[in-house]
Amino acid sequence: MPVPQVAIVGRPNVGKSSLFNWLARRRLAIVDDYEGVTRDRMTTLIESEDQFFELTDTGGLGIEDPDDLTADVRRQIEFAINSADVILLVVDVQTGLMPLDELVVERLRGVERPVILVANKSDQRHQDIHADEFHRLGRGHLITVSTTQNRNREELLELIRDRLPPSDETVNVPTMKLAIVGRRNVGKSTFVNTLAETDRMIVSEVPGTTRDSVDVHFEVDGQTFIAIDTPGLRKRKSQRTDLEYYGMHRAQRSIRRADVVLMFFDANETTSKVDKQLIGYVIENYKPCIFVINKWDLLHDTIPTERWVRYLRRQFPTLSYAPIAFITGQTGKNVKALMNHSSMLFKQARERVSTGQLNRLLRSAIEAHQPPLYQNRRPKIYYATQVATEPPTIVVMCNDPKAFSNDYQRYLMNVMRDHLKFGEVPIKMYLQKRARNDEEDAINR
Repeated sequence: MPVPQVAIVGRPNVGKSSLFNWLARRRLAIVDDYEGVTRDRMTTLIESEDQFFELTDTGGLGIEDPDDLTADVRRQIEFAINSADVILLVVDVQTGLMPLDELVVERLRGVERPVILVANKSDQRHQDIHADEFHRLGRGHLITVSTTQNRNREELLELIRDRLPPSDETVNVPTMKLAIVGRRNVGKSTFVNTLAETDRMIVSEVPGTTRDSVDVHFEVDGQTFIAIDTPGLRKRKSQRTDLEYYGMHRAQRSIRRADVVLMFFDANETTSKVDKQLIGYVIENYKPCIFVINKWDLLHDTIPTERWVRYLRRQFPTLSYAPIAFITGQTGKNVKALMNHSSMLFKQARERVSTGQLNRLLRSAIEAHQPPLYQNRRPKIYYATQVATEPPTIVVMCNDPKAFSNDYQRYLMNVMRDHLKFGEVPIKMYLQKRARNDEEDAINR
């Protein structure tokens, strides 16, 4: 299972970024009394009592951004809420209950994940009584904290740990969800219809909510799939109706739900801004992805596949590991091979490697290519371990995360992708600081 997600939400200036830094024990987010400092989501990995979770800081709900970025800030907050397993709803004891606090709670209405109501800025015990009025919000277990006075940090972490989803180590083969995305007229629906009409497939259509995509259930050689068919998308400036506007949101939600994303292209057309937006969302969500070149029967005699491969690698270098499939959705050519490859990616994303295997590989990689000197000293790596799947998540314990350049981190990532079971899926890698008195413990001693 993936690393659990914990999102910090609240109105502006209640101390969300201070709480983020305090729980992380590092100054990562900018803290300022000015409203709206935090715009983008900021995420860090937290380890507490041998449990890991990703903590996400968000912008303040309910403000108008002076640089006309309100919609973008709101989208970042929505993403954090939709992805969260636990939500920290932060309020300010010193200013008391405000109308914007109620607006935030209204946004959380219908969200079924656990909520912890964090009453911040309760610097002294006698101030805790002022937090009682927040019970009127009717959401979450209330805890008073102070980031400046370091009050109740461990108690808050315990509440978070108690609400994290249980780790699931059972080995099973669940239904695999495929999100089929792309711009208009690339043949997504035809592809889904082909899947539904293929022999040996059991099909039933389950409509979603009013503004949701359609799920098509089918079976191939005994394995159950769900194809999430999404509407075709156009550039934002070309979106004329609410239905088209919500199409992008449906596509994004489908990507979040999916185990594997099939990114469709028309063999007759070049990539577009919409394609890049969708690929960006796939990358942001660490989803396994296959580039699918559809309608290949129209071009296979005139253009070699290698030309399309080179073109896509140039357009999307971040997904250089993603496989590329050439199909004809209307006739079903290569469709079964695509389903088999999708199953392979699904399996890769759920694989685990032992700590011993991972550290032997890491030691070999470091011997072949030492990390560059940082401030005239060689940075040290102590060990690495896999802490989650979907995506495979690797934590590398070291003496100073800042000492490892982005190039060297990419080198380690590529070594893992080349030699472990994660060759065609995204990998998350975190560098975590861990003090060691004995440098002989380091892999690269």
